[in-house]
Formats: sequence, structure tokens, C-alpha cells
Amino acid sequence: MSAGNHGAAVAYAAQSFGATVVVVMPETAPATKVAATRAYGAEIRFARDTTKLMPIVDELCASGFHFVHPWDDVIPGTGTIGLEILDDLPDVDLVVVPVGGGGLIAGIAIAVRAARRGARVVGVQPEGAAAMRRSLDAGTPVRLERVETIADGCTAPSVGVLALEIVQRLVDDVVIIPDDAIREGLRFVFERARLVVEPAGAAGVAALLCGAVAVRPGERVAVVLSGGNIDPARFASLVAPS
Repeated sequence: MSAGNHGAAVAYAAQSFGATVVVVMPETAPATKVAATRAYGAEIRFARDTTKLMPIVDELCASGFHFVHPWDDVIPGTGTIGLEILDDLPDVDLVVVPVGGGGLIAGIAIAVRAARRGARVVGVQPEGAAAMRRSLDAGTPVRLERVETIADGCTAPSVGVLALEIVQRLVDDVVIIPDDAIREGLRFVFERARLVVEPAGAAGVAALLCGAVAVRPGERVAVVLSGGNIDPARFASLVAPS
């Protein structure tokens, strides 16, 4: 199940091995992500929103499919992002990472903290999709009944059990920010770095800009821009002056 990025990746891998794959996506998934997933040969089944995906997944598992978990199963792969950060910036002090279900930040935290024990890893979530923040506060996975944010890549309605355990142990904090801040981060990345990212990908920069993540004097900072899969028309509407 996926809002788009994980689904496209699994579809690509399945095509490489000649395997059959079904991706369960919300009806609100960006058209570019739907098109990419189909182009890699996946069948797509839609649910009304991300909170309604799991019942369809359960039906598929009951019929013989294997569930590739979008958070816990990706942790070894996302750890390679942490290794790449360390290759480019071995003395990194702070890594800021967008968070959905926790798979991305869990893998990065394992890699970074293994090599740089004193480095801080901080996650960022939208206010309208704060499953990880709420799970950390509760000490156990919390399932959201409603998800509402412009950052579709962060719309996980729950978190991975393994991902949560790793975040509890290795991540310094997970902050939440409003969509308006994410929109400003999106504009900043486009105007200053000339990069097209999706709202979830701009969340880390947005958190730094609005002060939700404070940088200590002299810290060397890396920010993960976790996706650029966004429809052109939607991107234009988000970066246009309000």
C-alpha cells in the first residue's frame, strides 16, 4: 500500500523479477505517481483515502499475496541514504528527515548514529498527519482516523512497529509543522536551489525555516528532500504567491 512513491518502487522491483504486484493507493494519489506505478506493470486498486487501504491489503494477503510493508520492510534500503550522507558529509551534526510511517527516518538514523554517535536525527511531520508524533507520545503505534495535509508522501495513517522502536531509540525528536510552513519550504527550495520537490520532500527545509527544528551554532546540517513526484499543475499552484 502506498500514497505513490513506495508503490512505484515495488512495482519497478517486481517488474525486474517478473513478479505480479498489486498496489493499493488512495484515490487522492497524484496522477504522476499513479502513472509511474502503472508504467512499471502494477495493477492498482484504489481506496477512498490512506486510512482505508489496509482492509484491501488484508483481502489480497488472504488470497495469497505477500505484503511488502511500506515502513518496516524498507528500513535496510533507506539506511543507504544515511550512508550517502556520511560519504558526502562525514562530520554531519544534524540530519533532518520527513516522516510518514517511519521507514525512511529509521533506516537513516541507524546508519548515521552508528558512525556519528553524537549526531542528532530529527523528523518532521505535517500537523494533519502526525502518526509518528502521536505514537511517540503514546508509547505505542497509534492509528489516525483522519489524515489531511498537502504532503501526500507523509500521509501514513499509522507507523511501523519496528520503525517506531528504532525512532524511540535513535531519533532525537519528531516535530510537527503546519501546511503553510511546508508550502513556504517548497517555494524556498524551488526559488533558491532550483529543485522541484513534492511537499513531503520540502518538510525538512520548512521545519528549519520556521524554527521548528533549531540549529545549534556551528552545526553541519543535512536535510533529506525525499521526493519530487508531483503533478506540474499542482506544483505550480503550491509555489504561486498566495
